[in-house]
This record gives sequence, C-alpha cells and structure tokens, in this order.
Amino acid sequence: MEVETGMFRCPQPSCSIIMRHTLSAVLLSMVLQASGRADPLPNVILMMGDDHGWEETGYHGHPHVKTPVLDEMAASGLRMDRFYAAHPSCSPTRASFLTGRHPNRMGTFAPGWSLRPEEITSAHLLSQAGYHCGHFGKWHVGAVKEGSPTNPGAMGFQEWLSHDNFFELNPSLSRNGGPPEVFRGESSEILIRESIRSIRRSQEMGKPFFFIIWFGSPHEPYSGLPADLALYDDLPAKYSKKVRLTSNETGGPVVRSQGEVLRERYAEITAMDRAIGTLRQHLSAQGLRDNTLLFYCGDNGTSGDAALGFPHRGVKGQMYEGGVLVPGIIEWPARIPKPRTTDFRATTSDLLPTLCAITGQSLPSRPIDGIGLTPMIEDLESQRSKPLCFWEFKTGGLLKSNPTPYIDPQLQKGTTPLAKLQGGKATRDFTNFHQPPITDADSLGPRSIIDGDHKLVIHERRDGKSTIELFDLKTDAAEKNNLAEQKPALVKDLQAKFKTWQQSVLGSLSASDYLK
Repeated sequence: MEVETGMFRCPQPSCSIIMRHTLSAVLLSMVLQASGRADPLPNVILMMGDDHGWEETGYHGHPHVKTPVLDEMAASGLRMDRFYAAHPSCSPTRASFLTGRHPNRMGTFAPGWSLRPEEITSAHLLSQAGYHCGHFGKWHVGAVKEGSPTNPGAMGFQEWLSHDNFFELNPSLSRNGGPPEVFRGESSEILIRESIRSIRRSQEMGKPFFFIIWFGSPHEPYSGLPADLALYDDLPAKYSKKVRLTSNETGGPVVRSQGEVLRERYAEITAMDRAIGTLRQHLSAQGLRDNTLLFYCGDNGTSGDAALGFPHRGVKGQMYEGGVLVPGIIEWPARIPKPRTTDFRATTSDLLPTLCAITGQSLPSRPIDGIGLTPMIEDLESQRSKPLCFWEFKTGGLLKSNPTPYIDPQLQKGTTPLAKLQGGKATRDFTNFHQPPITDADSLGPRSIIDGDHKLVIHERRDGKSTIELFDLKTDAAEKNNLAEQKPALVKDLQAKFKTWQQSVLGSLSASDYLK
C-alpha cells in the first residue's frame, strides 16, 4: 500500500495509521491558523552527540573540556540536569529518539540492530503537519542507501545526508540514499553547513523545518583540527593510564595513553560545539531563532576509554547513571523567554510525544513510552508522572534459535565506510529478527527503573541469581549506597512496576502493535 499526501510519499502501511489518527488534529490546526488564533508552527532542530556523557560540558563543571556554545545555551534556555538516553548504547537510543518507544519494542536491541519498517517516527508525523524534514549525520538504525526500508526517507525524511554509523574528519556520506561521497573538512561543520542550506530550501518552500542532526563526534577513534588540539596540549602529561580504542591508521585496536586520547576527544567536542554556534548565529541572522526549538543531548554516557570516573557511577553500556545520564538543553525563546534549570527526569523517548503536543498531532495508536514535556517546558510540572525504565535485552538466546530475519539481509547491508574495521570490513550491516515465542529468559538482561528519586538496578550473575540494588538518587547521585535490604517493600513495588511495563514491551516485540 502506498500513501501520498502533498510532496511526501510514504511507502509504508503505517502511514495510513498516521493519517487516520492525525487528520482531525491537522484540520483543527489549519482552521486555527487561518482564523489567526494560533501561533505559527515552530521550527524544530534536534541535535545529538555520539557518546557525549553528562559531565563533558563546561556548564557541568568539567575540568578540561571547552564548550562555550553549549554553556551559553544552558545559561539562556532550559537546562535539563536529569536528561536520560533511553538506553546505554547508541542504536537503541536513536530508535527511542525517533519513535517515542523503548527500542526493545521494535527489536533494536544493540548497536547495529535496525528499526522495523512499520515504526512511526516524528518525521512521519511532522511531514504530514506540513514540515520539511531532513536528517543529517549518523543514522545507525538501518542502512541509509536507496531501497533500504529503514533509511531516513522510508522513516519520513524528505532529504538526508547520512552515514550508516559514525565518522571522523573528511567523512563519507550518502545524499538521499545515493553512493557515498567524501566531504572534505571537519564533520560537525559539514553537517551544520548542509543543515543551513536546507533551512534556506525550507524558507523558499514556505514551510517550517524539522531537522535531526546527529553528529559523529565525539565517538572514537578521535581526530581533531590543529587549533582545537592545541587547546588541550597539557592533557598528555596529566593522564598516563593506558586505554584501548581504535587506531585511525589501521582501523584495528590500539592501546594509547589516556591523555593523548582525551586531547583528541575534547578537540572533537569543541569543534562540535563551535558548529552548533554557527547554526545559532544563522538562525539569529535570519530572524528564525525566536520560534525555533533547538535541542541538544547525547546518545549515551561517556565511553570507557574517556571516562574520568566522576561524578556518576558507570560508563557507556551500563545501567548506572554514568551510562544513561547525558547533557540536555532546549532553547526556544518564544516559549522559554527566561533561563531555567530543572531536575525533571526526561528522556529521549519523550521527544516524539512532545513534538506531537507542540504541533497538534495525535500520538500513534500503539504503546508510547515517552511523555509530552510541554508542562515541564512551561514550568508547570517538576516531577515525572510515570517511571523511567531501562532494559538491555539479552540477545544470546534469540540468536541461538536461528530466527527469521525481519528484513532481507541484502537490504540491511551498509555502504558508507568508516575508520573502524569490523570483521575486516569498513562498512556496517544491520540486523533485526522476527521474535520467536516469548519465554521467561526473554525478560532477563541488565535493567533498571527510576520512580521519583529511587532507582532499582538488577543484574543476573553467572550463578543464575540476581544482584539487586536500590539507590536514592536525590541523596546519592553517585549510586554508592545500596538500600535494597533496608527497603524490601519498595524493591518489591518497583519490581512489580517494571514487570508490568516489560510485559507490554514483549507484546510489542512480537509485532502485535502493527496489527492495530
């Protein structure tokens, strides 16, 4: 089935679902705007760094990294000091960012696991609200090439300049699914330059714009411009610990001094920060900044090679705060006229329902894990209305069952090369599977729930038993004091809430949502 509306053609059956549930909201919005009783739709730009952890900003007091633009955004907009990635690794978080749903609902279990074609994204919804939608940078939820059922075009974007995974200086990027092209220069600058060109196209069309910009920085392997590297020349002498990462020269693993690694990583963060500044300057010069929602976050916590061990426990890939807590900032002068800092616990899954609320779209008719953040933006709520749940699905049992691929493996093959080799290849392929009948083992894997200020963390041990930890994040943000034995009733209550949510997720994983 093919649905076509205006300039947007959607080849997915899910589009009919979107149309059915958003038509009334769209008509209402049109009537209100025609009568002069509604504000113009805001432009929206959602940005995300790759492996950029909570502490790696100047405004959070980092002792070295320089982020003057993010610091200015935090000082002038809404600084969210308790913003979470929905998962401690990249592809799953990106799936939540696009759909408002936990990644396990669609089988996006780990890096390199794709979305499913039936998923409904914010770009689908905003396209039908009249937005010009573009994606720039890292994709990593399916192949970006033409013909892929999960490339940015299939997921609602009218244009894209994207990479299957991450990239460094002089990246190879695919424009609208075409063969990869090498773009010379600093990668964050390239993405912002392309975004600005697309802003101009949107203005020429008379449309509001919705862009997702997913930077390749600061994911390893690291590289930086000479002027940015020079800002951190003192670090090699300060950090002598050896860390393991990827060699830019060989594409294989290498062991290096952490100080040298940090010098390059922080140079990438500073370059990304500067590129964001270029975008802000353009919005101001064009009179667009006031009614543009500009957002920034990271996709998971700091990677182990770069983590300095403070102020939170854990790193990328772990359920502790250091693995899932990331920078979060919103600038939107028309709706956030005064600077503010909030401890409201928000997450990447909240982005789609927030955009639906802002643009008058109905939520897709399926389980949504995120909540709309407009009450938080308007300073009407200070605490989240439902728990945050995190869960890393154990894929070992699934893979041993010889499952049926959800998408033709040929369509899942990536095309855009990167420095890091995997299995001798410079490109990345993707996977997703039809879920076999659910068993008790499918409920295992590292997991956690945050309800109010309390956080429950569960891990299975090799002896088959579970480690259960309970933390009060208000008094113990570093997760040092396990309160599980002191508060067994609270542990039981949080376990029950998580189990109820988990059963809903497993129902979605079995593809039941797509039948509604």
